[in-house]
Amino acid sequence: MNKSELVSAMAAHSELTKKDSQAALNSILAIIKKRLSEGDQVPISGFGTFALSYHPAKMGRNPQTGEEIMIEGANKVQFKVAKALKDALAN
Repeated sequence: MNKSELVSAMAAHSELTKKDSQAALNSILAIIKKRLSEGDQVPISGFGTFALSYHPAKMGRNPQTGEEIMIEGANKVQFKVAKALKDALAN
C-alpha cells in the first residue's frame, strides 16, 4: 500500500474527503518526524512505538573490491509493535 492508497482507504473509512485525509496523514507524519528529530519516542497506543536508535560507525568492506571502508554512524528509526497489534495479526 502506498501513500495515495492509504489516503483513499482513510477517506473510505471516515467521513473525510481525500483532500482532508491527505492533510491529516501529512500532519501525523510531520509530527512523528518532528518528535523523532527532537529525540523523543512516539508511542501510539495499540499500534506501536517509533524511536531513534543510534548505530555507531564501523568498519565494512566494499563487496566489489574487497577494500575496507568506514561506515559512518547514523540514527535509524525503529518501530516496536504493540502487543495489541501483534495479537490482532496472529489470529
